[in-house]
Amino acid sequence: MTKRKRRLNAKIKAASAAAAKQGLNTITHPDAAGIDIGAEELVAAVPAGRCAGDTVRTFSSFTAGVEALRDWLITCGIKTAALESTGNYWVTTYSMLSDAGIEVCLVNARHVKGVPGKKTDVCDAQWLQQLHAAGLLRKSFRPDKDIVPLRYLMRHRSEIIAEAGRQTQLMQKVLTEMNLHIHHVFSDVDGVSAQAIITAILAGERNAERLAALRDKRCRSPKEKIIKALRGDYRCEYLFVLGQCQQRWTQCLAAIAACDEQIAALVKAVSGDTTAPPPSAPAEQHRLHKNTPATLPIYDEAFRFYGVDLSAVPGVSAGVLGVLMSEVGTGSQMKKAFRSAEAFSSWMGLCPDNRISGGKVLKAKTRKVPSRVARALRLAAQCVARSDNKIGEFCRRLKARLGKAEGIVATAHKLARIIYGMIKSGSAYDENEAFKVTPSSQAKRLLNLQKQAHSLGLQLVPAL
Repeated sequence: MTKRKRRLNAKIKAASAAAAKQGLNTITHPDAAGIDIGAEELVAAVPAGRCAGDTVRTFSSFTAGVEALRDWLITCGIKTAALESTGNYWVTTYSMLSDAGIEVCLVNARHVKGVPGKKTDVCDAQWLQQLHAAGLLRKSFRPDKDIVPLRYLMRHRSEIIAEAGRQTQLMQKVLTEMNLHIHHVFSDVDGVSAQAIITAILAGERNAERLAALRDKRCRSPKEKIIKALRGDYRCEYLFVLGQCQQRWTQCLAAIAACDEQIAALVKAVSGDTTAPPPSAPAEQHRLHKNTPATLPIYDEAFRFYGVDLSAVPGVSAGVLGVLMSEVGTGSQMKKAFRSAEAFSSWMGLCPDNRISGGKVLKAKTRKVPSRVARALRLAAQCVARSDNKIGEFCRRLKARLGKAEGIVATAHKLARIIYGMIKSGSAYDENEAFKVTPSSQAKRLLNLQKQAHSLGLQLVPAL
């Protein structure tokens, strides 16, 4: 550190100490610390008078440095610490402080970026400490300790699935260049028939009739069409790339299977909200797809997590349940983290983010939140857009009124509120209850009808 930087930090510390003497609010969290997270350094600030020497100290981001930071905070009597969610550098610090009994307040960096004066790491740490002591920071959601490893593996599994899909696309690209129209006679390139034929081609088989004989008995395409589709250009460079793509795809499948075993063990270790057996449901309601964990009874475990059968809600499939279980946790954990359905929807960024100034709405669009739960619910909303139920009618009505994208988001918002309501009340899904007419919705409908009548030069008259 240069002399100029030392002098600047000394001035900042002196100004912060002077501001502290002027009577800042430290009643909410008097034992609060602020930590600025960096790739190589961790800068921590504690209240004045908690230690001999500087109240702002810099530690290395190595494990020894994080342990020294933890010990120093404990020595200073710190009970809670605020730190920004900078990349993934904060994970180790968060874990070590939480294990030591210090409550960690993980803060969105956008909420604390307005630091007064010249911006430095020391100033950021002091600003975090002052805001946290005054109770002005909002803690970001992080699942419980038993859900964090499950979430980590589920996210890792989704990345492997994406990589497997990419290798499937590359195989289809090579087959097209070889003029082998496998994707026109089989539903999936990664299906049983297509993979059996690709394996035979890589083993040296070129006869179209013998290759067509490898198809699965459930294949609906005529044999003559399959034979025509398997006559192509077998160049050595195409075969080499096709073999590598299939090898990587096979490795991805093996990695997914290993992840499924670990995920099943982690799910069983989580204490659910009920021990009752799950209710019987039709096979169509508990349908599985090829990306569902093979060793995990997802619907039974979801019922154990939440105490209600969420799959009864149209659009809530095994994929949605897997994301909800790994990202949020059990029903009791969800109710503890989110006080209402509105808070749950706001965390996912599915509700309008009204910006009001002077009684005027400046902006009412949804926030851009990279939430996996919100993405799963938007996909579910797309699936129910054509269904013959009230959620499908709701989606089509809002898409016609607001637009396609806005209608999908509004339907996802409705699904989120239904899911939270079922978990909180412990009641089964009731379509009439979810879409019941309330006095407020009836008043809005009447107001809209009056506006339409006024625009047409008509007048509404109540029936006797």
